[in-house]
Amino acid sequence: MFEHKKITQLDDYFNELDQRKPKGVYFYRITAYNDAVDSFIKKYYEAARRSGVIIEGRIPNPDNKNLAYYEEIMGMNFSFDVRFIDLSLKKWLPRMSNYQRTTVCEAMYSTLEGLKNSGKNDNMLKNAYIKFMCWLYYRFESIVSKLGDNKVPKILYEGDISNYELLIIMVLAKAGCDVVLLEYKGDDSYLKLDPKSENSDKLDLPGGKPFPEGYCIKSMRDSLAAQQQKERMYGQPPKVKNCTNAWITGKGLDDYRIMPPARGSDPGLFYNVYCRINGVWDKLTYQDELFRMYIEMKNSGRRVVVADGSIPLPTPNEINSVTRRNYTRQDQLISDLASQIKYPNQELQRVIVKAFIDVMLEEAVGSNLNKLVNKGIYMICWLKRYLAQLFETWKMPDIACFIYMGGCKNSNEAMFMKILGRIPCDVLILAPNLSEPCCLEDKLLYEQSNVSSMKVAKFPVESAQLQMGTVAYHAERELDTLMYQDSGIYRNQQYSRANTVTLKTMYEEVALLWKEELKYRPNFSTVDDVVNMPVLFAKVSGVKDGDLNKYWGTIKEMLSIEPEPLFISQPPYIEQNEYNEMKSYSTEFYKRGKVQKNIIKNHHSYKYGHLREEVQDYILDKLQLLIDSTLIKGTFENGMEYTIVATVLNLSPEIVRRIQSFDFTKLNPKLIYIVTGEETISVEDAIIIGFLNLVGFDIVIFVPTGYQSVERHFTRPAMEEHQIGEYKYDLQVPDMKSFVFKKPTLSWRERIFKRGK
Repeated sequence: MFEHKKITQLDDYFNELDQRKPKGVYFYRITAYNDAVDSFIKKYYEAARRSGVIIEGRIPNPDNKNLAYYEEIMGMNFSFDVRFIDLSLKKWLPRMSNYQRTTVCEAMYSTLEGLKNSGKNDNMLKNAYIKFMCWLYYRFESIVSKLGDNKVPKILYEGDISNYELLIIMVLAKAGCDVVLLEYKGDDSYLKLDPKSENSDKLDLPGGKPFPEGYCIKSMRDSLAAQQQKERMYGQPPKVKNCTNAWITGKGLDDYRIMPPARGSDPGLFYNVYCRINGVWDKLTYQDELFRMYIEMKNSGRRVVVADGSIPLPTPNEINSVTRRNYTRQDQLISDLASQIKYPNQELQRVIVKAFIDVMLEEAVGSNLNKLVNKGIYMICWLKRYLAQLFETWKMPDIACFIYMGGCKNSNEAMFMKILGRIPCDVLILAPNLSEPCCLEDKLLYEQSNVSSMKVAKFPVESAQLQMGTVAYHAERELDTLMYQDSGIYRNQQYSRANTVTLKTMYEEVALLWKEELKYRPNFSTVDDVVNMPVLFAKVSGVKDGDLNKYWGTIKEMLSIEPEPLFISQPPYIEQNEYNEMKSYSTEFYKRGKVQKNIIKNHHSYKYGHLREEVQDYILDKLQLLIDSTLIKGTFENGMEYTIVATVLNLSPEIVRRIQSFDFTKLNPKLIYIVTGEETISVEDAIIIGFLNLVGFDIVIFVPTGYQSVERHFTRPAMEEHQIGEYKYDLQVPDMKSFVFKKPTLSWRERIFKRGK
């Protein structure tokens, strides 16, 4: 029989039998945890899995079927005798060699003898013997055939061991097995069975901590399986790896100018820069220095790719070139997409595959499978697009360069930058405009920040693109910043984007707010370069006090401001069947729920091409918003969205000019619409009114009859309605240019009391 010996270090467990001095087996209890223990358990688990037995929880007692089979083969006789046990083992476990059978027989007899000496009667010894025999057959048959081998078989047991389990494991230890007991809750339970630790040793672990919550063989096995899956996913590892930013001086563009061979000498490393520079160091020299650096890199033979403003989205052809399947697991998805990264240089391919998988695994945390598929497809498309440009003739220690002017606008772009930052490529992210920060966050990224800010649309790759401001120019821009940001003072046409907020008012407030600039109205604000404009959108029903003279006089006064309001007194403004060239193109202009801006702007019949670019975008954005709001009845039901597109793209010049000259902080354009009879308001009129409300017009609809008007075409109440007096019918709208408001004549009493006031 074997004796259990002391170890000097945990790795002694993995020594073969002939290397152990003195020769013996090890039987230790582990009650505390540290990193070394964690590594040992993983290694021991693998050894036990290959050549041994792993016990998670208790060893099940023999059931009725086990006992019936034992009785059928062996009978139920028992004799506390070495020869009886030896012959029984030969019959019950015939695959054991004579040496193995003799060793197990002696160990079992010794253990049963210990039970007898402790006072157990023959019946108890018989029960213990039968339990041992069943356990050897059903649970440890794979291990007994390895006893005595130079490679010592292992037993790994987790949890609080019971008395008979300890006895059978002692039998196997004496017969030549190493044993490790994992006691997550401490040693108290074991010491009740073996108070003097005669049968095993407790591992002395200075500074050990309790096992982590939830630590167990299953969680460790899952972790190992995940690690193995990860290794299979990566395939053959690259021979070179990145040394990113560790070698740089931190002097901005100077680091990019250093030629790759001068950056470091380790043949197993490629030395790249991965940096974001926020703001500008000098407004006068910023673009010139960027241009000089670019020319130096190109002249030195380095491959340089520049992206301005955004990384163009993958085209339909690029997306269709990426093969995908029905995925059920993240690792399956990542492996499949990674297999589509192909490059003639195998070493570079392995580096890129590793970077792709690293970033995808990081992104996979907390991400659902569909989103991860879409992100992965974007990455593969962009890699295919830019690999040839960056690495056409790559060899160590070449380093390409990717320059992104403007900074990452979304998570897809940020992911792509992370991948590029981990391959043989310098990555330079420039965010000169501090009001438009880059969204990339990466622990590998080196960041430099400057206090000055500057708008730069494109990276200067040609001298003709350089636009250098004078000292006076930049001083004026800085003065603009001081005067026109959060000061309540606004530069002409300072903003290009705006949202409308419809004010709820009393009727008397309409005439007061009508003449007031937007910036002075309640609820006006500017947030992130977007103006929130409080506008009027009201219907006035009836005639106050039945006084038509005052009624028309109020309207004339509202028409007298500058710029002159748009005045519609003979509805409908647009007849329902009126010819509109845009109707024949509306299905081209609106597809898949989106207004097709580029198609519209490049179309030969587009009417707004002469407007400022930001005004065109503003009109098309509000068109999209009107459709999405479903304010007009029939939107997404009977093709009304196409009527909306055709109507908004065919506005009259008088409306377009008002939009073109509209300054979002000043007096906004106006529309007065009068409906005096039972005329039918066309849906086109309703579309124009709803659109102009979103653009920022003040709109007041006067309906002396109180009848429904434009709201008949709306899906919900959008206007504030004021009921101001009695209804009047069959009125004729006077000529407002020649109309004279007659002030009422006061009686002598009214004149006296008025004078007194």
